[in-house]
Amino acid sequence: MDLEYNALIKNHTWDLVPFSEAMNLISNKWVFKFKHRADGSVDRLKTRLVARGFQQILGLDYFETFSPVVKSLTIRIMFSLVVSRGWLIQQVDINNTFLNGTLEQTQPWQTHSVLVYVDDILITGDDSEFVLSLIKKVDATFSLKHLGQVNYFLGIEAHRTSDGYLLNQPKYVSDLLAKTKMFDCKASPTPFCSGQKLSLGDSPLFSLPSLYRSTVGNLQYLTMTRPDITNVVHKLSQFLHAPTENHWVACKKVLRYLKGSRFLGIKFTSSPHMNLEAYVDADWASSCDDRKSIGGYCVFLGPNLLTWCSKKHQVVARSSTEAEYRSMAVATTDLVWIQALFAELGLHLESPAVLWCDNSSAISLASNPVFHQRTKHIEIDIHFIREKVQNKVVDVRFIPSESQIADRLTKPLSLQRFQFLCSKLSLTSFPGSL
Repeated sequence: MDLEYNALIKNHTWDLVPFSEAMNLISNKWVFKFKHRADGSVDRLKTRLVARGFQQILGLDYFETFSPVVKSLTIRIMFSLVVSRGWLIQQVDINNTFLNGTLEQTQPWQTHSVLVYVDDILITGDDSEFVLSLIKKVDATFSLKHLGQVNYFLGIEAHRTSDGYLLNQPKYVSDLLAKTKMFDCKASPTPFCSGQKLSLGDSPLFSLPSLYRSTVGNLQYLTMTRPDITNVVHKLSQFLHAPTENHWVACKKVLRYLKGSRFLGIKFTSSPHMNLEAYVDADWASSCDDRKSIGGYCVFLGPNLLTWCSKKHQVVARSSTEAEYRSMAVATTDLVWIQALFAELGLHLESPAVLWCDNSSAISLASNPVFHQRTKHIEIDIHFIREKVQNKVVDVRFIPSESQIADRLTKPLSLQRFQFLCSKLSLTSFPGSL
C-alpha cells in the first residue's frame, strides 16, 4: 500500500481541491490481489487504489476513458519477428497505473516495438542496447518492474526453445478444468463430434446458463493460442442467450479435448522469408437456424501462424461462390492491416500477399472486370478485393479442397482430417510437458 500511494503522489495523479456541492464525488477502494507464476506459485502481493467508476454518468462527469490494449494478432506478429530477426524481447510491469497523462509528441516506431496491455508491457527491437536504455528511461518517470526475458504474459506462457518460441496456456486450461469440475474427466481426441449440428432449442434449456456463459467466455480467451478450438467455440458462442442441455454437452466435449491437450500452443520458428499467405474457406448455408454461412481463414508469415478466424456471415449467401467471396473479403482486410503495420515498422514484405481459395468461381470474380447481374448484391466486396488484386497487394490463387488449411475453421471434421489440419497450424506441445 505504501508503494502504491507513494507512486501516485510521485506521478502527481491528482490535485487536492476545495469541495463544492456541485461535485459528484467518486469514492475509491483498495484492491488486493495475488499475482501467480505460470506454475501456480505466488509471485507477489499486489495492491491497487482504484476509482469506483460505476458511480459516474457518461456525458455528465466523464466523457471518455482509455486503456491501451494490444491486439492478439500484434503480439503474434511481434514474436514472429523476434525469432526471425533475433531481436531481444523484454517484459516490464508498471507498478502504478492510476495515471492521467497527455501525449505532446509521438515517436516513429522504426524497428522498435512497444506492446502495451494496460500495465503489462513487452519491448523489443533490433538494437538490444536501445531496448534496455528505453526501459531505464521509462523507469525514471514511471516506477516499474523489469521482469527480463518474457515468460508469462496475460495468462500466456512463452517458452524459449532452440529454434524459436512456443506460446501456450496450460495453467489457464487447468484452472478452467478445475472451475468446471472437469479436471478428472476422460480426455477426448477432438473438441467436437464429426457431423455435429447445434441449433436453437434443440433440447431443454440448460439449468445453469451463467456457468455456460462464463465457460464459453473462458474458452474464447483460450483461442488466443488455440486455433484448433476456434470453430467450435464460435459455434457455442451463438447460444449464450439461451443455452440448452445439448449445448452444454458440446461445451464439455471441448473441455474433455483440452484435458488431453493442455500443453498445445502456437510455435514460432526462425525463417529468412517474409512472405504473407492466407487460406480462406466457407461452409455454405451451414447454420441450421438462419442458413447463413460460416467463413474461416488463417494467415501465415513464412511458417508462422499469425491470425485465424471462424465467423458466421452477416447475410445469407445465395451461392457457395458468394459465401467463399465474402470470406475472401474479410481475410483481405486482415492482410491489408498486417501490411500497413509492417510498413509502419519500416519492414519490407517480399511479395504481394497470397490468398489461397478452393473455389475457382470466387477466384474469377476477383480478377474478372465484368459485372454480372447475379453478383450485384456483393458489388462492394468485389470492388474491394479486385482493387487489391489490381494494385498487386493481394494475389489470389487456387488450392485443392483437400489441401485447404482453413477447412478446419468452418466445420466439424473426422478425427483423421482434424489431426492432419492441426499439424498444419503450427500447433506444438512444449517438449517434456506431456
